[in-house]
Amino acid sequence: MSALVLADYEPRFAAELVPMWRASFEHGVGIVDPHTLAEQHAFFANDVLPDHAVKVALLDQALCGFVAATPESINQLYVRVGHSGQGIGTCLLEWAKAQSSGSLWLYTFAQNTNARRFYERHGFTMVAQGYEPMWKLADVKYLWLRTRDARQS
Repeated sequence: MSALVLADYEPRFAAELVPMWRASFEHGVGIVDPHTLAEQHAFFANDVLPDHAVKVALLDQALCGFVAATPESINQLYVRVGHSGQGIGTCLLEWAKAQSSGSLWLYTFAQNTNARRFYERHGFTMVAQGYEPMWKLADVKYLWLRTRDARQS
C-alpha cells in the first residue's frame, strides 16, 4: 500500500515541481506552454510562493502533485501525469478546503474537461465564463461554499 503524505513546500522541491506542473498543465489543457522552464521557475518563485500556501503531495516520498492556495482561492492544483484517479488531487483539494475561510474560487480552462469534472464532483459550481488573454483561451470560474454539514464532519 502506497503512503500519500502532504508536506509544506520546501525549495528542494522546485527542480522537480516546475517540470511536473508544466507537463500536467500541457496534458490537461492540450497545448504546449511557450514559456521557458526558467520563466516558469521565476513565475513560481515570484508570483505563486509569496502569496500562497503551497503543499506538495508525496507518494512513497516521490513528488506527485501540489496545490497553491489562499484562504479564499486556489491558484494552482496539479497532479503528475499518470497519477490521476488515485486520490491525490482530492487530498490536495481537501487541504485547501480545510484551510479556507469557508469558500474558495478558482479558474480553469474551459477545454480542461477532466479538471472541470473533478471540481464539479467536489462541490464547485461554475459562476462565470470568460477569456484568458495571455493564453487566448476560454476559462471558467468556479466557487465552492462550505456547508454547515461539512463543518461538522
